Amino acid sequence: MSTDIASWISERGINEIECIVPDMNGIQRGKVLPANKFLKSLHDRTLRIPISVFSVTVTGEYPEDIDDVVPPFDPDIMLVPDPSTLREAPGFQTPTAYVIADAHARNGEPVEIAPRMILKRVLELYAKHGWQPVIAPEVEFYLVSKNPDSDFPLQPPSGRSGRQETASQPFGLEALSEFEDIIEHIYDFCEKAELNIDTMIHESGAAQLEVNFVHGDPLALADQVLLFKRIVRQVALEHGVYGTFLAKPMSDQPGSAMHIHQSILDVETGKNVFATQNGRDSALFRSHIAGLARLLPQITPMFAPNVNSFRRMRPDSAAPVNVQWGTDNRSCGLRVPISDGHNRRVENRLPGADANPYLAIAASLICGYIGMVERMQPPKSMSGNAYNRARTLPRTLESALDRFSKCRAVRKYLGEDFFTVFHAIKDAELFAYQSVISSWEREHLLLRV
Repeated sequence: MSTDIASWISERGINEIECIVPDMNGIQRGKVLPANKFLKSLHDRTLRIPISVFSVTVTGEYPEDIDDVVPPFDPDIMLVPDPSTLREAPGFQTPTAYVIADAHARNGEPVEIAPRMILKRVLELYAKHGWQPVIAPEVEFYLVSKNPDSDFPLQPPSGRSGRQETASQPFGLEALSEFEDIIEHIYDFCEKAELNIDTMIHESGAAQLEVNFVHGDPLALADQVLLFKRIVRQVALEHGVYGTFLAKPMSDQPGSAMHIHQSILDVETGKNVFATQNGRDSALFRSHIAGLARLLPQITPMFAPNVNSFRRMRPDSAAPVNVQWGTDNRSCGLRVPISDGHNRRVENRLPGADANPYLAIAASLICGYIGMVERMQPPKSMSGNAYNRARTLPRTLESALDRFSKCRAVRKYLGEDFFTVFHAIKDAELFAYQSVISSWEREHLLLRV
């Protein structure tokens, strides 16, 4: 492996390596090394990082009461780069490469709480049944004017015309061309980094864009989404704006989602197990949907991980509020696109763009897996407006964490340690948020109550 990596680095004249470790929030952490030192570390196994990298919160703090999983003396773990993730990193003055690393303990065993390992574990469950999941993410994001003061609301940026968007322009080509320079720059960087993106469209929000990824292996797609976020933020800054994947960045605009299209192939035959020979929905397809419908509301923090995530999931925001399912019905949390048997799939519309892609994809696949192995039966499909049906998703992160802690069906597959650490991180972030006095409170309560 190290020989192949060395050849790849030499052929491209790479001088520095960004060794990336995705944390629980999907934030890229890790180390930057000179290429020669990186190659040396592959031989002497000296590429290490403290295990607390998997317990840090989005605010840079550390939760309490997880000493049994993350020891307080914070031992080093080994980083094992995945050569399949090695790619040129665009936009750096020094020729640089990205590589995503898996975490291993000193005894060589994988660190079970690492998000990338969580997704790998789910894929191993499918493999034992001879199944191969295929996914295709759709990721939405906003371009916004620079906002150095976080007390002020975000604003759409000015486009090439010099004017801000003031009305919804879904699928608008003229609206898309307002940011043509940024979009072309993103495409160029993605091509250099070998990210397999497909189309980009203008979404409903002001300066809101959506990119579709070409379908493929779930782990590879999670890696690509992780790097895509990095590239978008980098390109946006070069054009004097911010690129944000916040689920609900502006109160008067729709939220940003990360829809996940998923299907399952039979490894031996290559056929889609979601359809029968005559192209109808298979029993496994219905059970997969049943697992999604029953279990996704119980593990919401894995795909809606932040306080802000729940501001997106409102009936008036073009986002699901329940797990109804239906054919070509975008009001449902689970949409079945019109397709032939070969392309039969379900679109999970619940995850926000702010979710850790490894955990959001793992959550979606493990719920479908449990439905399949337990032969669950789905509720009746929805043909009308699902927004008129009862809300089955939690309204707040606090409520979601309460359900998450009690979800034994998923806990037994993803592990006690992961559930403990992830819950502790999110609970600490919630406490930090609840300690802040908001502008709404100062506006409406300061002089009136």
